[in-house]
Amino acid sequence: MYLIVIAWFYVTVMMAVAEAASPQGSILGAIITFALYGLLPMAILIYILSTPERKRKLQARREAEQRAYDEAQATLHSETPSHLPDASGHTPGTTEDSSIAPVREKL
Repeated sequence: MYLIVIAWFYVTVMMAVAEAASPQGSILGAIITFALYGLLPMAILIYILSTPERKRKLQARREAEQRAYDEAQATLHSETPSHLPDASGHTPGTTEDSSIAPVREKL
């Protein structure tokens, strides 16, 4: 990929030099030629060709974050003793009066 970029920049530099050196050309024309024929297309090409690498890096970062989260959850759950009843500090999921049965919807 970089060989293509280097070769195209060489071509566009030569085009810009020819534009600046010609009797009808100008320095401004050479700059515009280099920017529009060289920098802009190569930036687009590099962006498109580097898309798979960006996706691989993003996937690797997500997997690393997921592994770190899983390890943190495993250490969190291993530190909490399981023999204690309701040690989480959350409110219990039952009703206040045990004589009232929970209502379920009919399917």
